[in-house]
Amino acid sequence: MIREAERATATTTAGVTDEGAVRSSGARSTLERDRRRLFLPFVLPALVLYLVFFIGPALAAVWISFTRWNGSTDAEWVGTRNYEVLVDDPVFHTAFVNTLLILVVVGVVVFVIAFGLTMVLREMRGRNAVRSILFTPYMVSAIVLSILWGFIFQYDGLVNSLLEAFGMEPVKWLSAGNLMPMILLGMVWINVGLYAMIILAAVDRIPNQYYEDAALAGTNSLQRFFYVTLPMTWDVVAVAATLWTINSLKIFEFIFAFGGTTTDLPSTDVWNSALFVYGMSFGGRTPAYAFGYASAAAVLMLILFAVFVILLRRIMRREPIEF
Repeated sequence: MIREAERATATTTAGVTDEGAVRSSGARSTLERDRRRLFLPFVLPALVLYLVFFIGPALAAVWISFTRWNGSTDAEWVGTRNYEVLVDDPVFHTAFVNTLLILVVVGVVVFVIAFGLTMVLREMRGRNAVRSILFTPYMVSAIVLSILWGFIFQYDGLVNSLLEAFGMEPVKWLSAGNLMPMILLGMVWINVGLYAMIILAAVDRIPNQYYEDAALAGTNSLQRFFYVTLPMTWDVVAVAATLWTINSLKIFEFIFAFGGTTTDLPSTDVWNSALFVYGMSFGGRTPAYAFGYASAAAVLMLILFAVFVILLRRIMRREPIEF
């Protein structure tokens, strides 16, 4: 009797389990059908906009890069001629070097300062107010910042006034030889707040127990940075470095406004890739409105920076640390 009751109970339990599995499978199938049904109305509009306003113009730029076209007459197919001229163009070489300077020099300085600010702010009271102050330059228009930066460093500006107050000679900060370093310094000032906020958000999620254990082990602040902070924020740092690599290719307004005026382009000595493309397209260079040549420069710079991003992601790839 007992064995029969046990068999009956097992059969009933198995039946309930099978019925629950069938219901669960049916619910999953319904959910999958709902997802497929909702995919098109939600994703298709964004996909169409992406194709029309990004992929389409990008493919058109690639085609235009193989032509000679001034925007009004019929495009003339010239094959790889634009790319061949680019390789020997000293202005393009200067623009490429300046773009690399922005990428590497400004990037390294921004991340070093951002990490330094992060370690200071982590222990500071009222750090939210300091965060807002640091982030302000990134929220303000680049044109406004360029005017302010020029006011600070012009010959009779704020910095030289302070130098004269201490009995020192004023410096021509905005002379031709100093213009590019001042642009790089301005880029640091604008971007350091954003990346400090990104890194600080990553540091905030690290439990204090790790820092306390490291302190009990006799480590100093620098050792705690390399053994605790950096490894545990590495995934965020990798994403931020990729973001900076992409953004450094697109910097335009600050250099355009700070290095020249709204009607005259700045000297080609401070051109970066974005200014080169603009200058060749609309800047009154000879030949004027060389859209094919400018498109070739844009395509070439895009390919080079895509390679940089891929290499950067490979170099910074690590297994994520879970905590």
